[in-house]
Amino acid sequence: MEYQYTILSKTAEAEFKDKGSKFIAYAYPFENEKELKPILEKLRQEHFKARHFCFAYSLGESQDVFRANDDGEPSGSAGKPILNAILSQEISDILIVVVRYFGGTLLGVPGLINAYKTAALMTLEACERETKFITERYSFRFGFDNLNDLMRIVKDFDLKIITQEYHPDCYFELEMKKKQSEQIIQLFEDFRAFEITEL
Repeated sequence: MEYQYTILSKTAEAEFKDKGSKFIAYAYPFENEKELKPILEKLRQEHFKARHFCFAYSLGESQDVFRANDDGEPSGSAGKPILNAILSQEISDILIVVVRYFGGTLLGVPGLINAYKTAALMTLEACERETKFITERYSFRFGFDNLNDLMRIVKDFDLKIITQEYHPDCYFELEMKKKQSEQIIQLFEDFRAFEITEL
């Protein structure tokens, strides 16, 4: 079972040239599709003379949410090669936009596929990566007498407290790494004092 996946730790940039055309690839950490429009608008302002802004992104622990866009290039010649580069590297929560300046010479579909794929792979090689752990959230309702027990487990496993309330009973929502959740929940259940719900 997979408990973690690879993501980008910060933005990266690379450039590829072919027959006068320039392909500038930008890779961004990307967690939500709502981030796409502002990024594209910013790039269009910076590169107002560029012809195309083709992109692809991958989201989620299994790269199961993805999209590719050719932005006016022949169908399948830009967005899909960028996406394939992302998928081949098994990296997620990432957006790559390749900005193209037309150099006056038509590259043809095979040339475009190669150019967009190469630019995307170059920026992937340039980017710093990190591991993202898959997490789960649980709620805990309990009497005040068990607060120290909960806080000790939170500290021992470095759990993230999402919510904490103290009236009339204690109510906490905790986030934990999926690979540790079974062990942690068992510890809580051993106290027989916690009402536990997976969120």
